[in-house]
Amino acid sequence: MCIRDRCILDRNGKRVKQMQVRGHRSKVVERLRDLGQRFAVCYEASCGYGWLYDQLRPIAARVVVAHPGQLRLIFRSKRKNDRVDAEKLAKLLFLDEVPTVYVPSVDVRSWRSLIEFRQRLLGRRTRVKNGLRALLRGHGVAAVSGKRLWTIKGRAWLGEVEFAAPQAALQRDLLLDELKSYDTQMARLEKELNTIAQSHPGVHLLRTIPGVGPRTAEAVVAYIDDARRFSRSKKIGSYFGLVPCQDQSAGLNRLGHITRQGPATVRKFLAEAAWQGIRRSERIRVHFERVQRGDRKRKKIALVATAHYLARVMLSMLWTGEAWRWDQEQ
Repeated sequence: MCIRDRCILDRNGKRVKQMQVRGHRSKVVERLRDLGQRFAVCYEASCGYGWLYDQLRPIAARVVVAHPGQLRLIFRSKRKNDRVDAEKLAKLLFLDEVPTVYVPSVDVRSWRSLIEFRQRLLGRRTRVKNGLRALLRGHGVAAVSGKRLWTIKGRAWLGEVEFAAPQAALQRDLLLDELKSYDTQMARLEKELNTIAQSHPGVHLLRTIPGVGPRTAEAVVAYIDDARRFSRSKKIGSYFGLVPCQDQSAGLNRLGHITRQGPATVRKFLAEAAWQGIRRSERIRVHFERVQRGDRKRKKIALVATAHYLARVMLSMLWTGEAWRWDQEQ
């Protein structure tokens, strides 16, 4: 059972009521519906924030979803509990100073969830493959390197390997069964993702960029959703956490590692697309080399800068609907 604190302010900003609501989120919606008048409501983004937003929007005059990370920067207090947080949120809402998050439609939220689920499934499958290789190494069995072990021929060989102990063979068989199950799930999942991507013009548009495949394009489109919500192309770097941390004071400007805010999956895809773009596009390679300045130690910095550059290009393309300009590759 969940316990949620509520703080209600009147139109003058004075607290008129504070209470706890026990049970599912639907209980909160029922209590607010019983108020019988229009109201503004604010809550922190957490698991299920989109569903709650959809439920509150028809009955509230205004629904504001607060950014948890930015709230922590605003309220740095040694005294923190749900009661205190509820009152602080209510006051921020009254002052119209809530750091908000964007709430996409239920279809886009489901699309994002499917993209993230694929990444988790990919990680599970990789762990199974690593487990099989560790099993072979532990029993002194030499195996082919790279992806050849996971081909039909490689798996057939793996299933026929003889171990000194029957327990190792059992472990091998169970891991192979698990790997086969993950392959089936992955194929089903990617079939659904491909169906969604084929019906979205933004995905087709971004795939015209050299090195950008369907998984990268769909992830960027799903998380950007509405390109018009970004007033400048530079803001996309902050959204995906590709800009450096900054400490500027007394004439000094120190830049650190990237912030890593926003979806990690998109950053990963953008970095992979940057590597592919460097190999396939003269324009992208020139940008990479300009940042690297011929210094091998700046390779990672140049890669992140190239990923940031690709993110800005993608946002601009989604703004204008214009495809990659191949005529400028010469």
